[in-house]
Amino acid sequence: MDLKRLNEALNLYIRPQTFPLAVKICKSAQELPDKVRIPMRDLHITVTTCQGVGIARRYGWTLAIGKEDQACAWGSLTLGFLPAKKEWLDGSIAAATGYWTKEALAKMARELPRLEYGKYKYLLLSPLHIANFEPDVVVIYGSSAQVMRLVQGRVYGTGESLTSSASGGIDCADIIVRTVSTGECQFILPCGGDRVFGLTQDDEMAFTLPPGKVETLLQGLEAGHKSGVQRYPIPVYLRFQPQMPPAYQKLMEFLKQE
Repeated sequence: MDLKRLNEALNLYIRPQTFPLAVKICKSAQELPDKVRIPMRDLHITVTTCQGVGIARRYGWTLAIGKEDQACAWGSLTLGFLPAKKEWLDGSIAAATGYWTKEALAKMARELPRLEYGKYKYLLLSPLHIANFEPDVVVIYGSSAQVMRLVQGRVYGTGESLTSSASGGIDCADIIVRTVSTGECQFILPCGGDRVFGLTQDDEMAFTLPPGKVETLLQGLEAGHKSGVQRYPIPVYLRFQPQMPPAYQKLMEFLKQE
């Protein structure tokens, strides 16, 4: 993947307000770059996955989150840092959460996209323009209009609609695991944790891009832009005769009097 070319295209056609991220799931510390911040080691805090994404995309840092750095139980389960215990899978711990019913928690647990327990050691996040590794997924945050353009770019060439799913929670599972496991782009509704800990704003969504869809997306973005129809900022219609308020009309009549 040509990360420089992809970053330049995203800046030209999408203009995101935060850095697009290269994301890799690493099996060992040997896969981490030399210049990387690890939350417990370097910041002396634990973080949620969405918080780590927020740090990387807003600060422009390269960040690696391991088991000991993870503050969120759902994030730990998604990344395979902690085992999916029987009581969680069957929903019997629901009462302790104070929110889920047993049946709802069990269904959520069964359907949650998860990496294999113990297989990976770190989640590596880095802005595209400084990433020096081949990512498993690229993550772009933007407005609904910007994400629309990314969806249009992906749909270009096939005409097939892009389908995503949302539960209102655990968006790290959709951003990372669902994208990697399906090999397909996802447009993602940020979850509550992403808003609380990742500081994702009300006007933001996320879009994920696996390596296999990069060329299709780039071709679609370029073609849409050249057409003059599918562009960002969105071209608006301004060639109309304005209807001015009566006071403005009277002022104009007065000024035109000889």
